[in-house]
Amino acid sequence: MSETSIVFTGDIGFDGHMSGRWQDPGLVAPAIRDFLGSADHVIANIEGPVIDLDPSCLKGKLVHSMPTKVCGFLKDLNIDIWSICNNHIMDAGPEGLFSTMDAAYELGVSTVGAGKDYDEASKPLFIEEAGGIGIITVGYRRACREAGEDTPGCFSWSNLELIEKRIKEIKSSCRWCVVIAHAGEEFTSLPSPYTRERLLKFLEFGADLVVTHHPHVPMNYETVGDKAILYSLGNFIIYTDYQRAQFNTESGILLKVRFSEDSFSFEPFGITVDREAGIVCESGLPDIFTDVREEDYKLLLPLSVKAFIENTKRQWKFLYPDDYNDDTDWVADFYKPLRSGRVPGETLDFQILYPISLEANNNDHLKSSKTKVIEYIKKQL
Repeated sequence: MSETSIVFTGDIGFDGHMSGRWQDPGLVAPAIRDFLGSADHVIANIEGPVIDLDPSCLKGKLVHSMPTKVCGFLKDLNIDIWSICNNHIMDAGPEGLFSTMDAAYELGVSTVGAGKDYDEASKPLFIEEAGGIGIITVGYRRACREAGEDTPGCFSWSNLELIEKRIKEIKSSCRWCVVIAHAGEEFTSLPSPYTRERLLKFLEFGADLVVTHHPHVPMNYETVGDKAILYSLGNFIIYTDYQRAQFNTESGILLKVRFSEDSFSFEPFGITVDREAGIVCESGLPDIFTDVREEDYKLLLPLSVKAFIENTKRQWKFLYPDDYNDDTDWVADFYKPLRSGRVPGETLDFQILYPISLEANNNDHLKSSKTKVIEYIKKQL
């Protein structure tokens, strides 16, 4: 085929308010099913292992998993590729990862981004249409547990040497290279500078398109010549109290990309979780979903980081109310070298982010023409 279309989804999980909801035939609205069904392929982020676990062994543990009975539901949504490189795929250990891969195999769908060792985890997935499309999935340190030479896990976004090698391998035989990234800060509107730099690096290596999930909220996109980065599709089918405590977590985007041998284009489809009905519905696109290029990004970044700082405070108060409250010395906490989740210069590095947030007082964002983005971010303050 000289053309093909692929829909990319955000996170799918069946915990919290979505527990068991896959059994409801009305969970996903007909318009969404039609959109998914209109594509030649659908790639979804499966946020956790597909494995049948004894509920008694889950008490007191953070384990995002879904039973194998969910497979039929996923198949009915036209999902034929599972992206399994994420921070929860190893929640049930190697057994959970292998169960997921076995379930996909039995269902006749492909997996990408994790495996029994680093070679398998980093192995590209190839689609023959449109001159050839090669796909890899990478995940952020430290939560996406990295595979080793002889140990199972994920393809780390920090292994730049191997990422560049895989991209060049793809481009040697394919017209297109797509990198799916499970990365970025949760609950932020624009990417952190080190996240943006990392994803731009993938384009420099030769990738044509980068599609990202993990932040649980929709974010902007950025075109770079004839290439593009989608910084976050937000959620698809996943909704917990931890997320509900934040802004915009009910919103998501399905992204249909049409590839020909000469070019690609994308069509976004807005979705929202109806909290009362517990279903996923069609909606308008959020104002943050717009092309924010470098000049506007620099103007808007301090305001975005300021909002992210406030969202982080809300997040930690929710998770650890005994340790974090209105009397917390947040600045001291942000500068802890071993602050939870921090990977210097890569993930949750508040020693970089907090000073940027202070620049919002300069009001440089008012110089940007992205007025709807400004209002979108200000609503979080």
